[in-house]
Formats: sequence, structure tokens, C-alpha cells
Amino acid sequence: MSGTIRTVLVDDHALLREGLRSLLGRDADLEVVGEAGSFDAALAEIAHTAPDVVVVDLKLTAGTEYEGLRLIREIARRHPGVASLVLTTFLDDDVVVRAVRAGAKGYVVKDVDTTELIRAIRTVSNGGSAFDPRSAAIVLRTVSGEQESTATLTDREHEVLKLLADGKSNAEVGRALFISESTVKFHIRNVIRKLGVTKRTDAVYVASKRGLI
Repeated sequence: MSGTIRTVLVDDHALLREGLRSLLGRDADLEVVGEAGSFDAALAEIAHTAPDVVVVDLKLTAGTEYEGLRLIREIARRHPGVASLVLTTFLDDDVVVRAVRAGAKGYVVKDVDTTELIRAIRTVSNGGSAFDPRSAAIVLRTVSGEQESTATLTDREHEVLKLLADGKSNAEVGRALFISESTVKFHIRNVIRKLGVTKRTDAVYVASKRGLI
């Protein structure tokens, strides 16, 4: 990328946006071209300024707790050439993964130092991904877990899982698949072990979250 990196700041705290603008303005490669504190204002600002990168907090004024996720999805849909970088206080496994799936190209927490934040903005502006060590570990752990579970669950175990998700009892699963109830229990134990959970209900939940059923 040539020229300066055009950046929009989206955070519901005006003071924080002002501080970020001041910090990023010290770098000759960055230009803060706009800022917003809400979902609607952010979309309007992005449409008006055509930035390269949008730095997004996950909690926005008058929105849901993670309104920023909806914004990231909209940016990806309306402006596929604009990179979203999450800058937030939230560091929860589920939230990090949801942000990535919504279209975020990076995820850093607000205690990151200025140098690392600028590096993250530059990276996503060039088409790369930028995660601080903690969020990167979450993404890697999740991806590894999904790959492992997808690779090791057998076709029969998938069938059992789907029937459990439909609320079937062990006996009903056995009748549906023409296997004994003890065989059903054997498959359930294997599924629970492979998904790293302790209960059948947790197995159904995890499998659903990972798109296995």
C-alpha cells in the first residue's frame, strides 16, 4: 500500500477516541480521517471517508453489549475492501472467535502499547491478520480444536450427535440407528472425550458451536 493509511476510530468514549487520534497522529504513515461513537454514525463515517482500516470497540453507545460485532459484519458486507481491527477490553474466547467470524482482521486489547497498535493497523491495512498474543492463542486453540474434532469424529458419531441434538434418548437413538443402547452409550462416551467435555448436553452445545451438527 502506498501513501498514508486512512483510519476511522469507532468507540463510545469520546475521550478515548481523542487520545487515540493524538497517538496515531504522531505516525507519518497514519491518518485518522474520521471517528464515531455508535453503529449508525460509524457506517455513515465509513461511507463518507472511505478508510483503509476501521478500529472498532465491541461495545457502542445505545447498542447491545457486543454491537461492534454487528458493525464488523456490516463493514465486511458493505465495504469488503475495508479492514476491521478490534480494539477492546473484552478478552473472552467466544467473543474473539465471533469477531473473527464476523470479518475482523485483527483483535487487540486496550492495554496494548502504541507501537503494537500501529503495527496491527499497518498489518491489516496490507491484507494481513493482527492479533495480540492472548487473542492469537484463543484463535489458534479454537481452530486446532475444530480441526481435531472434525477429523476424529466418525460418521456414526456424527449421526449419534445429530439425534442427541434432536432430544432423542439413548434408546431412541439406538432404534433410529438399529444399534443397541450399550453401543449408543459407547459412541456418546467417545464423542464426549473427543470434544473435551464432560456431559452429553455439553457435547451437543460444542458440536453446534463448531458447526459439526
